[in-house]
Amino acid sequence: MKSLLLITVTIFVFAVETFGHDTNKVVCYYGSWAKYRQGNGNCEEETIDPNLCTHLIYTFVGLNGEDGSVKVLDAWADLPASEPGGGRDGYGKFNALKKINPELKTLIAIGGWNEGETAKYSNVLNDPNLRSNFVKSALELVLKYGFDGFDVDWEYPNQRGSEGKESDKEAFIATLKELHEAFQPHGLLISAAVAAAKTSASKSYIIPEMNSYLDLINLMAYDLHGAWESHTGLNAPLYPRADESGEDREVLNVEACVNYWLENGADPKKLVLGIPLYGRSFQLVDKNNYKPGSPSVVNGQGLQGPYTRTAGTLGYNEILELNQNEWDHYWDDEGKVPYMVRGQDWVGYDNEKSVGLKAQYAIERGLGGVMVWSVETDDLTGISGQKFVLLNSINSVLHGGSVPTTSSTTTGVPTDPSETTEKPSSPPTDPTKPTETTTDKPSTPPSTDICQHEGFVRDKNDCSVFYECIKEQNGELKATRFQCGAGTYFNEEALVCDYKENVKCNVLF
Repeated sequence: MKSLLLITVTIFVFAVETFGHDTNKVVCYYGSWAKYRQGNGNCEEETIDPNLCTHLIYTFVGLNGEDGSVKVLDAWADLPASEPGGGRDGYGKFNALKKINPELKTLIAIGGWNEGETAKYSNVLNDPNLRSNFVKSALELVLKYGFDGFDVDWEYPNQRGSEGKESDKEAFIATLKELHEAFQPHGLLISAAVAAAKTSASKSYIIPEMNSYLDLINLMAYDLHGAWESHTGLNAPLYPRADESGEDREVLNVEACVNYWLENGADPKKLVLGIPLYGRSFQLVDKNNYKPGSPSVVNGQGLQGPYTRTAGTLGYNEILELNQNEWDHYWDDEGKVPYMVRGQDWVGYDNEKSVGLKAQYAIERGLGGVMVWSVETDDLTGISGQKFVLLNSINSVLHGGSVPTTSSTTTGVPTDPSETTEKPSSPPTDPTKPTETTTDKPSTPPSTDICQHEGFVRDKNDCSVFYECIKEQNGELKATRFQCGAGTYFNEEALVCDYKENVKCNVLF
């Protein structure tokens, strides 16, 4: 039965041409820090079903601001044990997925929101010499570890630390051009993750020139609303509501984002529609006033999940684990997305039906395909009755199936047609992970002083340091040291690097 399912899915993925459209790409970002999560949130490279994606993108590598080189952020997780600091060989395991699906293309991404203010990107990429070194370094990394391309996720040119630096736009294009020229002789791909809404995209991009150098333009059509606002809003509504006006109506919905990019010169065959596999949570001011656009607590501590551990964000896997009987579920028939309410908790998200409708929309607009952020927040274990239920819904629609009419989160609950506001750029969609790991540092105490059992343990004297205790063949426990990213501590309950305000740390420094 398992092999039959695999054959069926494979046929779906590669039988696009028989359906007469070119919307055939399924681009899947993978947050590699998910390998540190426990339970149903754990997502190793081997967890991913490579038959559900045409392109897989590993996130992230970083940028060395001094010389422009690309740097590995988590050596122990990413590199093989044969290299300094290496261990788990995430790159190798990720690229080994191509043995299961030989048509799969793998890329590695640089940047992301959690790189912080992007002044160093601006400084490096505006300097011809540093930019040249960046391109050379990126190519070397891709070739060395067997990726098929490189994804640029600079969030965002002319913003977040380099506001008013219009030269960022030209520097971004120059970078893409030089990457294209260096990568093309090797048959390698170049893609970019880009801000979707006009309010941000108009500051950062010269859209027509991007067509010449990019193979994929991954449109981040989500985070259109969130707890930074004073009212509830849907994370990624497909269309505006009738009661909206101004930017809420004209800018902050998927259709408006797609229209802006197409009207400003994007090649539709390269434009890939981003779909979130997570929701945004709010705290209502009045639990009886709950429709989209209702007053909410600004920067309130919206509900967070046990795996993503970020207030205001819930992965779909985390939504599925909630007691659905405690929630009232609603369908916004204008925005074509669901939302759910429990007391003062409010969550706008995407389910099987809404992602299917967005895949259908991508077909109708003649786009190159869809992108998901990110694969590790789909249903990894089959809580819904089907592993990777959202990705399966997307694939089914792209390859001739119908849009699902029901969802695993909306059975026997009310429906209510009803969505909303702007932010200059996306907030983080995931907690930080360890940004530097080392094995057997001289400062690491003896394993016998640390490990009382297998698993993870926090350093007694430094809350930002933790160890993984692994039993070796001789039965002894060996401790491997990790350093959480700046501004985070190791959360002993969730077993992740978490923001300091979420962690009890009684160490006196």
